[in-house]
This record gives sequence, structure tokens and C-alpha cells, in this order.
Amino acid sequence: MADYVIAGVTGNTGSVAAQALLDAGASVKVIVRDAAKGEAWRAKGAEVAVADLGDATALAAALRGAKGAYLLVPPNMAAPDFRAYQKRTGEALVEAVKQSGVGHVVLLSSVGAQHADGTGPIKGLHPVERALREVKGTVSTFVRAAYFMENLGGSLGMLAQGVLPGFQPAELAFPMVATRDIGLTAAKALLEGATETTVIELSGPKPYSFADAAAVLSTLTGRTVTAQAFPLDAMVPTLTGFGFPAEIAELYREMTAGVISGHVGFEGGHRTVHGTTDLATVLKSLVAR
Repeated sequence: MADYVIAGVTGNTGSVAAQALLDAGASVKVIVRDAAKGEAWRAKGAEVAVADLGDATALAAALRGAKGAYLLVPPNMAAPDFRAYQKRTGEALVEAVKQSGVGHVVLLSSVGAQHADGTGPIKGLHPVERALREVKGTVSTFVRAAYFMENLGGSLGMLAQGVLPGFQPAELAFPMVATRDIGLTAAKALLEGATETTVIELSGPKPYSFADAAAVLSTLTGRTVTAQAFPLDAMVPTLTGFGFPAEIAELYREMTAGVISGHVGFEGGHRTVHGTTDLATVLKSLVAR
């Protein structure tokens, strides 16, 4: 029986959390939707459970007997109704926690999740946090992570033209964090355990702006890269032009507006953690790809 159950191991955060726990000598069970994707983890000594995070019964079976679990609501850009998908998956996670009796849940949440609205895709996490707080016999650690540094990969399409496009002021610095540091923070939280529900406000070594990112990219590429801010009103038509569903494009516009206004920001009054991975390290990896 594994001590810790980890979801999201085919992504950037769960894979790091699972590996960190294995490296620490902990017993680990990973959750995958496709059994074949669990074989590499089985070879490392982990147990493998096959379950969809939207299937409360299967997920509860995977969690049962564990003392801690790392859970998340994975983004699903292909969902015909993104907000409905978030609601179903979040409710399934909470129900699975109730059924399983797992003692400690570390949830990947987000900066701004303290707000019920005005945060774009982040608002799907607010009811999950709220519901987990009410689960008897389970304590939760909500890792409210800052903007993923890796998301800048989606803005590198104009790098050959020397442009880093964005929809926020180029000089606006805001909290960012590398996904590796999210996984490491989750693993540490599980190993530490918890006696009460708490929030971790997680960011990188310092806030960064798109102008900072452009300066790093200039160094990495050996050519001048300039951060260019486009009007926020252009965000939805731009994203839909790239194939994003209109619903998701609007959610991202709302989130970006919240970042600009400060609405999508840390609540304060909670434990703060700063990851050690800087923006240059992440951008170097993205450029290499």
C-alpha cells in the first residue's frame, strides 16, 4: 500500500512530485488514464492505478489507504464546455476524497483562487478549495501557484521576428513560477504532512515582466527581442484566430485583465514559498525545444 498517490504524472508538476517522493524513499502510487503510460513509473518502483480524475469511484479506489495525495484539475482545451468540465472534475475530486478517507490532500490551486469570479479559468478552483475545506477527516494544502513560466512558450511564435507578444503592459512585473518548483513544493508538503488546512502562496525567485523575458531571450538567441504589448481587446479575436474556443479565449482575457488590475494576485496572510528556478532556466529549455 503506497503512502502517497500522485495525479498528473504525465504532466510537468505531477511527474516532478512523484519522482521527488521516490527519491526520498517514499512509497508512491501514480494515477494514469492509460495503463501504458504508467509502465515507466512501475519500472521506477511505483504502483500504478488507472483512473480518470473525473471518475469519483475509480479515483476513490486509487486514493484509499494512502496518507496523502497530490491532486489537480488538468486543463482540457478540447472540452466542448470548459467550465462544465472544470465543475465535473472538481466535484469528482472532492467526492473521491470523501469516499477514500485520505488524510491529506495537496491540491494544485492558483494565485487568485480566493476569488469566486473575475479570474478566468482560475475560478474553477475556488469551489474545489471551498468544498475540500468541508471534508471531514481530511486536511488540505492548497498550493496557489503563480503564473507558470512555461506558459511563455505559447508566446514564442514571433521570436524569429524579434518580438515577444503579450496583452499586458510589457513592464508589468507579476509573480511567475516554474512547474518544477510546483512539483517539488507539492512533494515537500506531502512529506511534511499537515494537521490543518492551509494555503501555500508559491512563486519564483522574484516577479518578472514580459520585458524581462524579452531581455533573457535576447541573450539566449543572440538577437534583439522586444516585448510588444497588444490591446487587451484584441486578445479574444487573436486566440480564436489561433483555434482556441471562444469560451476559453474569453476566460484567458478575463484572467489577463485580472493580472493587470491586481485582482489575480496573492491573498496574503498565508505561508509564502519561493521556488529556486529562475526565468532564464525555463526560457533556455523552451528555446531549445
